[in-house]
Amino acid sequence: MKILIIGAGRIGSSVAESLVSEANDITVIDRSAENISFLQSRFDLRGLVGDALSPELLREASADDTDMLIAVTSSDETNLACCLLASRIFNIPTRIARVRNQELRNYPRILKEEGFDATTVIWPEQALTRYLVKLIDIPEALQVQEFAGGRVSLVAVRAQEGSPMVGGPIGELNAHIPHAKARIAALFRRNQCLAITSHTLIEAGDEVIFVAATRHARLVTTQMRRRASATRTVIIAGSAGMSAGIVNELTEGTLLTGAAPTAIRVIEADRRAAEKLALELEGRALVLSGDFDDEDTLLTAGVESCDLFISLSADDENNILSALLAKKLGARRTIALVNRRIYGDLIEGSRIDVTVSQTQAALDELIRYVRHGDVTAAYSLRHGIAEALEFVAHGTRKSSRVVGRSIEKIRLPAGCTIAALIRGEGDTTEVLTANFDRAVVEQDDRLIVFVPNRRLIPAIEEVFAVDVGFF
Repeated sequence: MKILIIGAGRIGSSVAESLVSEANDITVIDRSAENISFLQSRFDLRGLVGDALSPELLREASADDTDMLIAVTSSDETNLACCLLASRIFNIPTRIARVRNQELRNYPRILKEEGFDATTVIWPEQALTRYLVKLIDIPEALQVQEFAGGRVSLVAVRAQEGSPMVGGPIGELNAHIPHAKARIAALFRRNQCLAITSHTLIEAGDEVIFVAATRHARLVTTQMRRRASATRTVIIAGSAGMSAGIVNELTEGTLLTGAAPTAIRVIEADRRAAEKLALELEGRALVLSGDFDDEDTLLTAGVESCDLFISLSADDENNILSALLAKKLGARRTIALVNRRIYGDLIEGSRIDVTVSQTQAALDELIRYVRHGDVTAAYSLRHGIAEALEFVAHGTRKSSRVVGRSIEKIRLPAGCTIAALIRGEGDTTEVLTANFDRAVVEQDDRLIVFVPNRRLIPAIEEVFAVDVGFF
């Protein structure tokens, strides 16, 4: 696929790195010669320096025969205008714009067909906000992602000594919780994905990835890890915008498995921004003005007795240091926004419990659009190494490798797993996770597939491809 990326900043660079490794033909445009030089020195891609709003530069970038434009600069205006040029001048079929201004969500026709003609708009900040709320909802989890319109959750959890399933075989999960719908999709031990069977034993320290009906997700985590106390007191620091979004989500009853926190405190360094935020939140959270990496500020916010501290500034190092300080001062659990993947790999699971990434949130919003086949959801896992996708099965037994075959007869690359089958829509939706190996896949069924390494994605796409004659 020929993909043109506008913007070589943090998100654009990560998008380029992710997509170029999958044999896509990538061109990147950015105003910064330094950014372009850095990308070209590391990856096999083409880089151009200049203004992406120049039709001549877009033409030089081969926009005339590009399949997809992804505009992810820090400017909403630039991203949307690029989509308009891509549509009206170059007829690029897929045009994706990153937008930060939440007010524009109320005007979808302006963003799309009657305005800037973006085929897709992604909102990484809002995606990250929703993701953080899931981690608050299931405090035992390292990662939580949703499929099937929120009915199914994929959860990663670190197995803990003394938990019911630790020391026992994977196959006993549904015997422990017979009324819950769940299936273990993968097991990582010392960063290696194991080839698992029903007899594989779970050891303390293993990272267990499972799929379950969302209403049962937290119950399943407690089989791998001792049940954590509910998150009652939360301190959020470093970003007024995301802090407001989290407070709104928590106080509007969006939690699915647990109760909302009873005390939320927000730390904002800028006094005027703090005053504005306090008015906006209307008493739903206590807003304090101060530096979130300052011991006195944290103690004033009550960090020594808080259940969860979240640091969300644009500076990775500040987020790491403040989370470490919060933990030292008594915070039971900490989450830090860390966009550099190497930092996340190094510190997650140490004194900082979980790291999250805005860059990864943007990638999760994007990747399903670059996957071949009918993919309704796709998420990167384990800091971008693995992936989970929701495929729609199309075709007949003659034209498809999936439809008309039982789950156990579908041949997947080594390590890949079909973790759930979803059939039907709305109130009639049926979710199959446990003991469904003999279920026969029907047209329009959705299958959640776990892929331990992104290098296997082309092989998985081939499995779900339909013979040309079907359409």
